[in-house]
Amino acid sequence: MSGFVGRYEHSLDVKGRVILPAKFRAEFDRGGYLTENREGCLALWTLGEFERQMTAMQERAASGRMDRNRARLWASNTQEVEVDRQGRMAITARLREFAQLESDVLVVGALDRIELWNPTVWEERVQPAEQWFLDDHVDD
Repeated sequence: MSGFVGRYEHSLDVKGRVILPAKFRAEFDRGGYLTENREGCLALWTLGEFERQMTAMQERAASGRMDRNRARLWASNTQEVEVDRQGRMAITARLREFAQLESDVLVVGALDRIELWNPTVWEERVQPAEQWFLDDHVDD
């Protein structure tokens, strides 16, 4: 896999499902894992990448109670997902609530994962970083 890139606008259907963009689907033909992620979005992991994330989480959990609690929360709020023949993926009510997904969903390639965002939250928390691309970065 060369990584996930791109930005797609979709909507939840009445059953709480979202369509995964066609170019991403092949990576999830055997399923994937949907987790809470930083900044209030959801992360969709391939089976292999989820294994790597789980290993890293287990290693961090050994360092103290706070990290163990984070690992517990992460694991307890993880959903195993399947993508149906129409490219739809169901999202549990709990995860939709966490990410504030009510109707519109921004599906974003984020290199090692796919992120699902409420478009308003994306505009508030991520879009301001676009200024970095507009600035002159001679020293970067």
